[in-house]
Amino acid sequence: MFRRMTLTARLTVLYTLVSATVLLGLGLLVVWSTQQHFVELDRDYLQDKVQLIQKIVDETPGPAELSAKLDESLNSHQGLFISLTRGDELLFGTAGITFPTELAARSATDQPMDWAAGERQLRGMSTVLSSAQMPGGLNSPGQSMRVTLALDTQHHTHFMQMLRQQLAVYVVLATLLSGLLGWWAARSGLAPLRAMKERALKVTAHKLDQRMPIDAVPVEMAELANSLNTMLERLQQDFAKLREFSSDIAHELRTPISNLLTQTQVSLSQRRDPDTYRDILASNAEEFQRLARMVSDMLFLAKTDHGIQLPNREDVALEEEAKSLLDFYDAVAEDKELRLRVVGAGSVVGDRLMIRRAISNLLSNALRHAHPHTEVELTVESEEDGINLCVTNTGDPVEAVDLPRLFDRFYRADKARAHPSSDGAGLGLAITKAIMLAHGGSVAVTSVAGRTRFCLHFVSQP
Repeated sequence: MFRRMTLTARLTVLYTLVSATVLLGLGLLVVWSTQQHFVELDRDYLQDKVQLIQKIVDETPGPAELSAKLDESLNSHQGLFISLTRGDELLFGTAGITFPTELAARSATDQPMDWAAGERQLRGMSTVLSSAQMPGGLNSPGQSMRVTLALDTQHHTHFMQMLRQQLAVYVVLATLLSGLLGWWAARSGLAPLRAMKERALKVTAHKLDQRMPIDAVPVEMAELANSLNTMLERLQQDFAKLREFSSDIAHELRTPISNLLTQTQVSLSQRRDPDTYRDILASNAEEFQRLARMVSDMLFLAKTDHGIQLPNREDVALEEEAKSLLDFYDAVAEDKELRLRVVGAGSVVGDRLMIRRAISNLLSNALRHAHPHTEVELTVESEEDGINLCVTNTGDPVEAVDLPRLFDRFYRADKARAHPSSDGAGLGLAITKAIMLAHGGSVAVTSVAGRTRFCLHFVSQP
């Protein structure tokens, strides 16, 4: 039941319970302290009467005069009961009360004894009088005088009952008031959470710019609000990328599908000879291959989003992989009248096929954008924290605003999106970045004065 309560209700209940406990403890302390105070007052009062009786006994020559003096001196003390005995002889006693036998066994230094006699509540003590100053008629050899006193504490009892009732009423009312104040304090203190909840309810797929208030919340909630704002910022960025990614996918798939559909409709519009059909099927096969590569690349990137494990780990000589790729792209370089060169050497631990694909993507990109009669250079350089493999080409400069986005999926610096000379879908650099992240490395790009340089950084293995 407690778990299903709201946070405000929980705080209110806890605050009320704490207040009730503190108030109840305070009430019990007041009752106990008052009770002890009355006991101390009554003990002092009874001891004072013992001293008075001791004085009267000391000044009285015989038993006959003792009774008259005690009666005269103590007659005005209402609620006081006295018994003065010498051995088994009663020298003076107050009628209407019987003292308990166990009272005589108590010492004068003990706390007074409480007992009930009918409707009376009594508190008494008993002590032996000093015989040093007693006259000869009162002081008999072998017999001591004992005085037993009792005080009617009905007025104390009545006061304590009233005090308990008043304290009980006060505790109940104060607890209710504390609960009400606790509810108000909890509700006021949790107001920033309600404001954050209202802001969160306004967040939709089309309205991701809502942020939690930081300046208007307490310090304890500011960190939570800041974390939520950071999460919303990431969601907004990821959602924008997803929206752009979906748009790019639609655009990239539309072109080959439109080509396939157009060629198929044209071929079906009239009868054609087998060679024409063969050419159309060959053209369609190229478009299907492009679609297959695009789907394969997107599946690979989808895997990297969830983290991938390297299929194989082995020592890879970067210069050997670069040279074998130069042999593969040699024909393309000759067509564009480009020179290819590999400088440096170095070895890393990773998946050979994935590293080869990353280098191939950079090399293909460099050949595509390099100006004729220039050089494409692959360099392998060792550093303190790892190895760099860089591909440098000379071509059109890349704007600084485009550099950070070159590794985004489907992103092209050319906004026209028309690449007659290329069958790429704009996923090569994104795949390269994913491969480097899988190897624990990174990829970077610079473009200065028409020289564009892509570098793969492999971190040294411990």
